[in-house]
Amino acid sequence: MSQTNNIDIIYMTLFPWDNEYSSVSLSFTKEFAKNNRVFYINHPYSIKDYWKNRKTANAQKRKAKLLKGQMQYEAIPGVDPERVVAIHPPLTIPINWLPPGRIYDFFYKLNRRKIEKTIQKVIKDYNIKNYVYLNCYDPFFVGTLPKNKFSPLLNVYQCIDDFSIEPYAAKHGLGLENIAIKKADVVVATSSNLVKIKKHLNSNIHLLPNAVDLTIFDKAVNEKLSIPTEIANVKNKMIGFTGNMDNVRFDFALVKKMAEVHHDKTVVLVGPINCDDFYTLGIDKLPNVITTGSKNIQELPNYLQYFDVTIIPFELNKQTESIYPLKINEYLAAGKAVVSTSFSEDIKTFADWIYLAQDEHDFMQLIDVAIAENNDNRIANRVAKAKTNTWGERVKSFWEIVGQNLEIKNGVKRKSKIE
Repeated sequence: MSQTNNIDIIYMTLFPWDNEYSSVSLSFTKEFAKNNRVFYINHPYSIKDYWKNRKTANAQKRKAKLLKGQMQYEAIPGVDPERVVAIHPPLTIPINWLPPGRIYDFFYKLNRRKIEKTIQKVIKDYNIKNYVYLNCYDPFFVGTLPKNKFSPLLNVYQCIDDFSIEPYAAKHGLGLENIAIKKADVVVATSSNLVKIKKHLNSNIHLLPNAVDLTIFDKAVNEKLSIPTEIANVKNKMIGFTGNMDNVRFDFALVKKMAEVHHDKTVVLVGPINCDDFYTLGIDKLPNVITTGSKNIQELPNYLQYFDVTIIPFELNKQTESIYPLKINEYLAAGKAVVSTSFSEDIKTFADWIYLAQDEHDFMQLIDVAIAENNDNRIANRVAKAKTNTWGERVKSFWEIVGQNLEIKNGVKRKSKIE
């Protein structure tokens, strides 16, 4: 098989395209769309989800179709609608609260049938013939397409996190994911640890880490960007973080200690705060801490350009050991010095480009070291490293994996790599 431009992708994902922050699925989709059609299927709202979020803009724009029990096609802004079609499924029945058993199984089958019918309609409406079914971390409805109803070239499951960590999601999600992984023709995972802990379920599993969109983040190096209003009046050095802050990954105690030790600097936290620890620890009361709330990915380079050092202050726990963070390559593409905890095997592979702290004291010391050692040569080396980890490179790897498996499936002797 010499090329894959004639293969469509039906992409079922836990992460809606209009989520408030960037996702692996949307980043892959934008890169896939350069050569392939992508049918991006949002994780559906349950009736409970819709009622809870009914006043939000996203729910309001879908209200008419949802209340009629219909799916709808959507265009993703900034993406060619001829190459990418987004699909929002009809409402589903909320069932995760149910215990395992016959009642759960009955309603699960109803939900699954509804999503399968949605996929069947998409296939018919767009005359989809040759396609790969790619499921990103959403085993709750259709982890893999059944071969007796569908004819995907391959079922590919994309594992991006450890389901066992969060009890409510794991209640049914972990078992459903394990089934999806077992049934998948191919599994790709974002971290080395995920490959290790899922390999017993499917030996045809491949490492496919997160990456970076250089067209967004290299602006922090190559262009003069306007300074965001929240930090426009800051006169001292800035320590910056971008991303979601929760009580599973983010080490709030470490950040509080860092802000106190480095009281001569300003700590800027860009992203949503989803944990009371930020307030119970009194971080919000510290005079040198600035929070901005959620920001669109396109806005992040404006903050990064003005940071003197960036941080990844993650806890060392079961979940973080399976993380290859999106932000590492975003920071490096922006030329930023990075101080990180040593939370996973994957973050340790960046040891030649970032500052890895072995403990709290080391983390505090490395902030000053990173700022002092920053220079043009180090910036260039960071950017060069990020260029090896683009979404374009990841998509090439994806098609190489797919191509190998299609050749094996079709009994074709492998001769060369996919172009």
